[in-house]
Amino acid sequence: MMDALSVVRQLRDLASEPQNREVIVQDQGCLPGLVLFLDHQNPDVLLATLQTLRYLAELSPNISTMKNELGMMVSLENLTGREGLSIDITALAKEVFDILSAPANPVPRTSERERRKKSQFFINSTNKKAKSVTLHIQGLDSTNTRGLCEEALLKVRGVISFTFQMASKRCTVRIRSDLPTESLASAIAATKVLSAQQVVKNEAGEEVFIPLNPCGGEVQQNSALPDYLPEEEESPEKEVDRAVSRTTAKQDSNGSWLNAAAGFLTKTFYW
Repeated sequence: MMDALSVVRQLRDLASEPQNREVIVQDQGCLPGLVLFLDHQNPDVLLATLQTLRYLAELSPNISTMKNELGMMVSLENLTGREGLSIDITALAKEVFDILSAPANPVPRTSERERRKKSQFFINSTNKKAKSVTLHIQGLDSTNTRGLCEEALLKVRGVISFTFQMASKRCTVRIRSDLPTESLASAIAATKVLSAQQVVKNEAGEEVFIPLNPCGGEVQQNSALPDYLPEEEESPEKEVDRAVSRTTAKQDSNGSWLNAAAGFLTKTFYW
């Protein structure tokens, strides 16, 4: 059974894969649905929607289409001034608004090495207050350990959002720029069953693991924890299958899930 939160979360996970971003924006139902989700009352839906739009805006050719989508800019601007929202939501709304509002400039030619370096993280180049870190987490091999990792990261003050790739034992974490990566390692190590290494690319464009030493000081914790993470239990096998199917969205742009999601959006908002 689809609901708004599950749909936008799955769409966000699809958008996190660069090869899927073009087809999502070109789909006739997904982008209008995301615009309508920007008026949703559930802050979890708002945050996931903004994360999705931020991913989609990473592909430069998408920006014009997104900017011209009916209601997009107005809804983003309204979110920046809407009362009662968390700073993470309003800051991300402003960030997406600024990206779409920026004048289109010719893309300068860059070397292959620079392109590889820039493509490591989806947030660093434009947002000075946030960054994205990819972690390889030893021991992340079951629903239980994933739950432990979720709880550990949610407690760290400065963590904005995160997504898991269970098949590769990875977690992409979006954090404030002033939060040391070692704080994430400390929180994960506190589970006693998990440990984290940072995934980066070397000058040859190859992925390497960098050991992280847990910081000695106490990690600042959130006093109130959001509940935007999935609550349903999933087996590792199902997670792997789902991850594989998501990465093929561009080759199967008329796939059943994308059509189902677009259909849900249409039925939900157009009556």
